[in-house]
Amino acid sequence: MNDSEFHRLADSLMLTIEERLDENNDHGDADIDYENNGGTLTLSFENGSKIVINRQEPLHQIWLATKAGGYHFELKNEHWICNRSGFEFWQLLEEACAAQSGEKIPFK
Repeated sequence: MNDSEFHRLADSLMLTIEERLDENNDHGDADIDYENNGGTLTLSFENGSKIVINRQEPLHQIWLATKAGGYHFELKNEHWICNRSGFEFWQLLEEACAAQSGEKIPFK
């Protein structure tokens, strides 16, 4: 993967997260604020906890920091996969959002 492809895929991932959060905030029970600043997306929950998603450009990775821990994802077969656990990005993000908001938020 070259840098421009990484940027395109990372931008798409961030946009999908923002769209799903907007949909949930319009129709769901959980109210999650978010801010996208320079390639870092910060999700803020009513209880004061946060989730931070950012791109690690030199490594072509997406990093996810949650209350439960940090995860590093690499693109494998068109899916962002955690390089330690083997879990897919969307699964870990949904689990973290549910744990921190008390509500299930679908991202897929």
